[in-house]
Amino acid sequence: MKKLLLIVSTIFSLGLLIASWRHLIPLGLTEVFGFVSGGYCVWLTVEENVWNWPVGIVNSIFFLSLFLQTRLFADAGLQVVYIILGLLGWYWWLRGGENQTPLPVRRIRASEVAMLGVLVVVSTVGMTYFLTSVHDAAPFWDALTTVLSLTAQYLLTKKVWENWPVWIVADVIYIWLYSSKHLYLTSVLYALFLILCLQGVRAWRRSLQQNPLQKNGTTYVG
Repeated sequence: MKKLLLIVSTIFSLGLLIASWRHLIPLGLTEVFGFVSGGYCVWLTVEENVWNWPVGIVNSIFFLSLFLQTRLFADAGLQVVYIILGLLGWYWWLRGGENQTPLPVRRIRASEVAMLGVLVVVSTVGMTYFLTSVHDAAPFWDALTTVLSLTAQYLLTKKVWENWPVWIVADVIYIWLYSSKHLYLTSVLYALFLILCLQGVRAWRRSLQQNPLQKNGTTYVG
């Protein structure tokens, strides 16, 4: 089933790229490339495939260009951070486990919940004021989704299961935000992300249950 879905997705992606290149649809190549690379990135993440990181870096480059064009400055800046976190996540997933082994899935620690909770509130308030001053198109929502996405991405680089619920909240807001800016394909992409996030919740929970060290409370340097 997974192989069939991958084949269908690949054919659809190629068709979408050709249609955009030939101007058969009212969508720019930058947004289409962002759509295609983003879909594959999240799919690879659900599968715990380390290649999600290089694909994600490429995806961030496309969206950086797109968001600069639409004056969503926080989301544009977010892509730069994604690129940096992508490089770190690539390394951590490969070498972040015990004795530099591949990093396993784990649950979030209480100290991380407290720290990230404070950072989300403070950063959202501060960024909202800043984005208002630079005439961002949607200051509060742009700030909130940016902060939530950074939080989720950080948890993802550490292979923390709770990255998925945070992504789900951010994706729901993004679907509405991008639709309001007429970025309909990007909005559809985030709807796809939402579906994949729900799959990620289940898939990573299975990985968590298969990790006996996690049950004993063992932690990792990553």
